[in-house]
Amino acid sequence: MDTTFWDDAERLLIRYGPSFTPRVIERASGAYVYDSDGTPILDFTSGQMSSILGHAHPDIVSTVSSAVASLDHLFSGMLSAPVLGLARRLAGTLPAPLGKTMLLSTGAEANEAAIKMAKLRTGRYEIVSFDRSWHGMTQGAASATFSAGRRGYGPPTPGNLALPTPNAYRSPFRSPDGSYDWEAELAYGFALVDQQSAGSLAACVVEPILSSGGIIELPLGYLRRLKEMCEERGMLLILDEAQTGLGRTGDMYAFERDGVVPDILTLSKTLGAGLPVAAVVTSAEIEEVCHDRGFLFYTTHVSDPLAAAVGLTVLDVIERERLVARAATLGEQLTGRLESLRERYDVVGDVRGRGLLQGIELVRDKRSKTPADALGNAVTSACLDRGLHMNIVQLPGMGGIFRIAPPLTISEDDLHAGLDILEASLRAVLDAQSLASA
Repeated sequence: MDTTFWDDAERLLIRYGPSFTPRVIERASGAYVYDSDGTPILDFTSGQMSSILGHAHPDIVSTVSSAVASLDHLFSGMLSAPVLGLARRLAGTLPAPLGKTMLLSTGAEANEAAIKMAKLRTGRYEIVSFDRSWHGMTQGAASATFSAGRRGYGPPTPGNLALPTPNAYRSPFRSPDGSYDWEAELAYGFALVDQQSAGSLAACVVEPILSSGGIIELPLGYLRRLKEMCEERGMLLILDEAQTGLGRTGDMYAFERDGVVPDILTLSKTLGAGLPVAAVVTSAEIEEVCHDRGFLFYTTHVSDPLAAAVGLTVLDVIERERLVARAATLGEQLTGRLESLRERYDVVGDVRGRGLLQGIELVRDKRSKTPADALGNAVTSACLDRGLHMNIVQLPGMGGIFRIAPPLTISEDDLHAGLDILEASLRAVLDAQSLASA
């Protein structure tokens, strides 16, 4: 390891989260990143859950090279053909009435814009999100984020209220037969929201599968009931599909499984396949009201042609390579392998997610469900030593949750090789712990 590099990093860089992965990455290709020693590391996070086409996909490389050389950035009041083309293509993938798009750069920015639109459209200001939510780090998005980062920065934006996250594995809401009663939990959560509300409920913003919140998949039927409860209160439903959109779950959009159409949809991460591209999509009616009321979200990189060209290419590759169906097929294999781990290891407490966005929760044992943070950290390190990059989410009251989100283009061999490494690492750590306690 280059100690000078890390000494300089310590001296020169602002630390913005957990410690950096202890490898210096020099290049990336396909499903792998390569460190400064040339060691291949299988990337089970698709970068920051974004590179759904893998790293350095030739179509993306060609598009970026061409756009940079011809039309990359414009005055924000100017339009170009790629922006209109991306809006047209997105509208063609979505159900009515979703059809009007604004092109931005990041997920936080898209959620910020969506929240502002909801407030302007409804004339209200209260925003509801899950208590394990992560919607971004800018002020409005961060105020709707309850999983981390709330303390020490002064007051969040007024009017942010939390719903209990529907975590079937750990929720105390149970039917007499012990099964998870999400309907009772949702009703209870909205009763609390109603009690706390100042009478100004504007919108509910949620992910169909909470990713940073621990790969929590909304139960079938939940999203439909949530939409009904929003409509009963005159609220808009904003779906944040930063990580679930564009095929990752085995559907083009995760909400398709539930047959529910949001009032506002935000896309990011997957839309740029690793590059900063994001979008807000809504109905003509909502856009018209917001425009009439003076909606302002005039940013430096709104409607950038380079971002639009990349988004168009991503959609082209997804369609041409049939990656939505591929994610569903590989997702079934992934589920099978993870469920096998759960059956054979007492520390694998839960498996959840769908398509190529899945996770396992590590616990000390299945009976107690006691969080196993140290075990998760040890397995993460063991995976990296064996050539697999894994990401683990550590949240209070939950075990270490591995987020598994490889590129949709990953080969079957690489998918199973990564899972073999995960199991070998888990077994090695458990064996070491057993010897240490003997």
